[in-house]
Amino acid sequence: MKTTFTGAINHGLRRSLEDDPKVVLMGEDIGRLGGVFRVTDTLQKDFGNNRVIDTPLAESGIIGTAFGMALRGLRPVCEIQFDGFVYPAFDQIVSQVAKIHARTRGKVVAPITIRIPFGGGIGSVEHHSESPEAYFAHTAGLRVVSPSNPADAYLMIRQAIALDDPVIFFEPKRRYWDKAEVDFERLDHDSGIALDQARICASGEDATIVAYGGTVATALTAADIAASEGHSIEVIDLRSLSPIDFDTIETSVRKTGRLIVVHEAPVFAGLGAEIAARITERCFYHLESPVLRVGGFDIPYPPAKLERHHLPDPDRILAAVDRTLAA
Repeated sequence: MKTTFTGAINHGLRRSLEDDPKVVLMGEDIGRLGGVFRVTDTLQKDFGNNRVIDTPLAESGIIGTAFGMALRGLRPVCEIQFDGFVYPAFDQIVSQVAKIHARTRGKVVAPITIRIPFGGGIGSVEHHSESPEAYFAHTAGLRVVSPSNPADAYLMIRQAIALDDPVIFFEPKRRYWDKAEVDFERLDHDSGIALDQARICASGEDATIVAYGGTVATALTAADIAASEGHSIEVIDLRSLSPIDFDTIETSVRKTGRLIVVHEAPVFAGLGAEIAARITERCFYHLESPVLRVGGFDIPYPPAKLERHHLPDPDRILAAVDRTLAA
């Protein structure tokens, strides 16, 4: 069936609630309202307010409570209403949730999924368009993932909830209204891809672009334009930001000899830096030019009227393509 990104996540949450009575949803306004983006619409009506819980406006309290529930055997799925609101919960996530498995030498798990709408592109006000993924990817003990399309949104939320590891689940909010055909039954029985595995979205020979979340569609648009100019670009959807599937990237770069990494977060100390360093180590003798990065600028997220200048667009990606092919 054809569904939006939000509809796919909603369907995944519904299936998880149906399959496992230990799954509970928690967050600000997720129940009666159905969430700011209506991702959890109708779920409280269908499953009751003991399983779809409207919480106080206190992110630290949401995660702290979820942590206690997880220790008692439940599988909480928490929604942080906007990316910039996660910081009050940062201490709970990195000091408690991420550490409990190692602290107890594997005896205790924290199967918590933390959903965070992230990134720009919707004209929001301050604190509503952040890209904080590098903070969490840097924290050992957390899985960090980001789907880029409705099918992966459904599949990955189901996989994340089923894991015993804590998962930070970044949802690119500017893709919430994208539509695509999703075969839910097939994905339930034969997904064909693990949560921590990257996906090749477009095959190419001349250069590799790695992107994730909201920038995957932008990278594919750039690759289409490049193709019209005679260049063959491979596009990889990273999907998992921690751990990173370096094997898939390495295989591609050994073929193309060139790599461009795209993300909305500032280039400085972003995930692109880690990918560039690792691939340079692993593919040094196969690289025909330096690894390039295209991302946000090293500034606080700009006002809505200026965000189009801040976010990577096809023109900026194609400029990097021209640079790498000219080297």
